[in-house]
Amino acid sequence: MKQNNRAGRLIRYLSIAVIGILVGATGGQVLAQLKGPAEHKGVKVTELGIITEESLKAQLGIQGFILRMRAVTVEPGGHIREHSHATRPGLVKMISGTWIEGHPDGREITYHAGEDTALLEEKDTVHWVYNRGSEPATGVVCGIQPSK
Repeated sequence: MKQNNRAGRLIRYLSIAVIGILVGATGGQVLAQLKGPAEHKGVKVTELGIITEESLKAQLGIQGFILRMRAVTVEPGGHIREHSHATRPGLVKMISGTWIEGHPDGREITYHAGEDTALLEEKDTVHWVYNRGSEPATGVVCGIQPSK
């Protein structure tokens, strides 16, 4: 009888372990497939300046692109939709509030105004931004993008 109890307990423990592994594996797949918001909410963009295509061509020999600087403000509870930077490299410096950057793999990175860091928008960057704080959050965004 004791052996049957031991065998039964062993089967239960193994079953729980297998279920845990399956749930963990499924959870990992779900995280790998996260999607950000499809639309902006509570976002205000203020154009700060543009270096024209003509200037970039004359100065650097780059055609078809502009260099653009904007102030992007996300209201409390707002967000910037999911987007890619495959053809639009950029840098963001927080000047007020806090942004939380979301990624398809489930990572979240927090950026606060006053920190000596910038959000990098490189060729493999796919992300979105949330403002979960109680005050508007503004980043100065500087990037190269197609002129048309």
